[in-house]
Amino acid sequence: MTSPSGGAVALPADVPPDDTAFQVEQRGIDYIPEAHRWARPRDLFGLWAGASVQFEYLVYGVVLMTFGFTFGQAVLLTLAGNLSYLLLGVFSLQGPEAGTTVFTINRASFGPHGSRLIALFNWLTMVGFETEGLVLVVFGGVALAVKAGYHPGTPLKVVLIVAAAAVQGVLPFLGYATVVKVLRWLVAPFVALYVVLAVLTLGRANAGSVHHGADWQTMMGGLAFTIALAGLGWLESGNDYSRYLPPTASRKGIVGWVFLGTAVPQTVLMLLGAAVATYVRIDSKDPFVSFPHAFSGWFLVPFFVVAIVQLFAINSMDLYSSGVTLQALGLPIKRWNAVLVDTVIGCGVTAYAVFSAGFSTLLSDFVAAVIAWIAPWSAIFLTDWVLRRTRYAPLELQRTDRGGLYWRHGGIHWPAIVAQVLGTVASVLAFNQTFYAGPIARAFGGGGADFSVFTGPVVAAVVYLVLAGAGVRREAEMQDRLREGGDPRL
Repeated sequence: MTSPSGGAVALPADVPPDDTAFQVEQRGIDYIPEAHRWARPRDLFGLWAGASVQFEYLVYGVVLMTFGFTFGQAVLLTLAGNLSYLLLGVFSLQGPEAGTTVFTINRASFGPHGSRLIALFNWLTMVGFETEGLVLVVFGGVALAVKAGYHPGTPLKVVLIVAAAAVQGVLPFLGYATVVKVLRWLVAPFVALYVVLAVLTLGRANAGSVHHGADWQTMMGGLAFTIALAGLGWLESGNDYSRYLPPTASRKGIVGWVFLGTAVPQTVLMLLGAAVATYVRIDSKDPFVSFPHAFSGWFLVPFFVVAIVQLFAINSMDLYSSGVTLQALGLPIKRWNAVLVDTVIGCGVTAYAVFSAGFSTLLSDFVAAVIAWIAPWSAIFLTDWVLRRTRYAPLELQRTDRGGLYWRHGGIHWPAIVAQVLGTVASVLAFNQTFYAGPIARAFGGGGADFSVFTGPVVAAVVYLVLAGAGVRREAEMQDRLREGGDPRL
């Protein structure tokens, strides 16, 4: 097979031709030859919908109402924030072209070594999302135990943490094709459950329970919260799930199917959660405690059981992405080995989270950390992609040696590092969080307005364009010569 980068790197000889469901996927971050790409854009719909019709998003809607918004304000923020899933569709377009995962593609903008720093941030973020899901699983298990008449203590919680961590590792251990198939199967039963929940909820919802609502500064904080937990929080994973599509796959189809599978379910479920919060007092430490009062008792057990299965489903995607991110960090381990490592670490972090502060506080602080690095990184990644005419030299992305096209200075592309640092600083200066309010936020008076989700990307994109624009355009020309089988130095 002729490589799209002129054959600079040989394809691994011991990798099977296809990823097969219910067998351990052997591929990690290595290049997937076009002949082995089996997925279609609509497969992304089933994958993302299976992960998006789930309990976490219901909780996000509940937590959003704790900001003090009226139901109408929550509706507006939910609709606006979930438009960010259009960006997830755009951040799924590079995988079919490059045939690899996000933080291998990221070597084009940051260099092989520079990209490892960003991969580390992503790995920590994925562990955070895994922990969030596992905490909710444990809360669900505790709620079921209480329903059965047993008042759980620390031993049961420890057992639940260990068992949940083990169960959630099964799908990502097996790999991409298994995750796609199982999540697609789960869409229908998940939808059916939430239709019943909606019927039980709408008759009791009180849209006028909050009369005055929040000021515009708080609205900005709510928007940042929603965007970070919607499309922005998934941007660094999109290409991990689109890389099995051929480069000829419809770009409109990819963006459209991803958006339908994510924005629509999350919008509906966040609004349903907000509706529940209008007539139920929410416990910020354990959201599950509040739900027995939200609907009839007969529905409680099936709801909690399905909610727990759903949390396992979405955590499988987090765990899969964190596994390939560990490989991108440079660890010499197989993808499925990385899943086992992350399972153990996630178990330990979950134990801390379960026995520590309130869930809503931890979630809010985590959102701030996600915005601080993902928002500027996403702008750099996208600007770089546009500068190089939305193309890469795929096999050059696999190279981490001095002779690679993306090597630059010691394996680091310093303009990207500078842009990332300045973009992160710009985000932090615009924070308005419980633990810190930056000068940009304070400048708007009142409680301050959180602009962090906007300042970071703007600063990072402008800095990268100024520092790297000319150089990346030259690399784009070299890429084209490589793709045509010529000498990139000419």
